Amino acid sequence: MIIYLGWFFASVILCLTTLKASRSTQVLLMALFMMALGVFVGLGDMLGGYDRYIYGELFDRMADVTNRGGNPLRSNSFYFYGNEFGYGSLSALITFITGNRYIYIFILTMIIYILLIISICQYTDNAPFAVVVFMGLWFFFTFTYLRQVLGCTVCWLAVRYIYERKLFLFTLVVFIAFSFHNSALIFFPAYFLPIRKYEPKNIMMFMGVALLIGLTPIPQGLFGVYAEINETRVSVESYAEDAGFRWAYLIESLFFLWVILTNYNKISDSRRDVVLLNLALVFCAVLLIFVRSENGGRLGWMFMIAVICTMTKICVQNKQVLQQGGLMIVICLFLYLRVYDAWQNYLNLYPYKTFLTDGYREGDYSWKKYEYDHNYDIDKFYRK
Repeated sequence: MIIYLGWFFASVILCLTTLKASRSTQVLLMALFMMALGVFVGLGDMLGGYDRYIYGELFDRMADVTNRGGNPLRSNSFYFYGNEFGYGSLSALITFITGNRYIYIFILTMIIYILLIISICQYTDNAPFAVVVFMGLWFFFTFTYLRQVLGCTVCWLAVRYIYERKLFLFTLVVFIAFSFHNSALIFFPAYFLPIRKYEPKNIMMFMGVALLIGLTPIPQGLFGVYAEINETRVSVESYAEDAGFRWAYLIESLFFLWVILTNYNKISDSRRDVVLLNLALVFCAVLLIFVRSENGGRLGWMFMIAVICTMTKICVQNKQVLQQGGLMIVICLFLYLRVYDAWQNYLNLYPYKTFLTDGYREGDYSWKKYEYDHNYDIDKFYRK
């Protein structure tokens, strides 16, 4: 656990020590930190659980087709992805570089972190603080949900085309994101939100309606549009599984609403900041709408960058971390530890091990259940 706490507090130290630095210095140090973090995640030996194994197996099968001189775009693995042909095409392209699942996962992870750096640079004025918020809200998910995380980071590139009013480019980027993960479709209506700040009372009324909808069976039906429907993956029914009332979704949504509405005047009227503000509010609404869903909150990930950037805008003013910023750091640490603790029930994160050494992690539940090629246990690079 110490190694993960080290990364979190390193992000806090980076933030606090660069407050007075120039923007160019902040961006450079943030980028270096994020690339190092990407290497840390990418080198992990199947950390995070089931998803790495299924993506690894599909990639290995696709690479076998390429190595035999076949067309990876005609492989069963490519057809497995169905409408998410963008992810399948990228996987096919990587088979011409390597046939090794570990190098494949490393390449995908570095792409994800490069896209993260681009979005943080574009949408925030204090990149290091944004990294702290990222650590609390989203860091651990980059270990395992490769396809959805990649879809999100591609989708986030479209935010600028909302406030620049470039519909074609916005649609193109969202379509590409959709081809990586179909949940990106939920982001498309964001272009048509009026670029203006709404009255707080109207926001609360809207959130109340969202919560009422979340208490009905209506959200379960929406997964027919957004969920993964390929029967060899996760069915609509299991993805939309009713988990009872998700208090975590409610508390998280209410907390961000409280921070936003009590600091409404700290958010400028610039088109960029207003768009990010409204998208952050949509994130809160999505959590409320899917307050009874097991995984529905993951649809809100498409709006996560807006939460990260809006919280940064509120918490850092005139190169100072405000009182709200101190509270945000504490909350992010709590969320960070919460995910870590939940995942450690299956030994998904610790002890940390890279694929640069052979063997496997003793007691790893996912390895016991999902490892499909034990040759990797003997030699991580037996596939080139």
